[in-house]
Amino acid sequence: MSQRAEYISKMETQLDKLNEKMSSLESAAQEAKEEARQTYKEEMGKLRVKSKGALAKLEELKASTEDSWETMVGDMEKMHDAFTHSFFSFFQVPSSGSGEKSAKAGHSDAPKKA
Repeated sequence: MSQRAEYISKMETQLDKLNEKMSSLESAAQEAKEEARQTYKEEMGKLRVKSKGALAKLEELKASTEDSWETMVGDMEKMHDAFTHSFFSFFQVPSSGSGEKSAKAGHSDAPKKA
């Protein structure tokens, strides 16, 4: 598997996991008090916007050429990090670190232009 394909696969997995966690937390929020539900609803809206942005950037990355994908990795990292940070900050869910670490590893493994 090429470094590009490996990186894209890692990003897809990480974004899918965060979106799954958002869905389960959203279900749990339905049982919370009205004020808490409203806060969750607002924050979930913000997270969904970041999620959609990260997924859109991932689609751009997938469609990019071998030559141009390297320059897009930095933007993907920023969007992924913003989404992840917002998610874990709001829900105060401890990050295993492995997801973020593997994305960073994928980024650092990206081939450099000669």
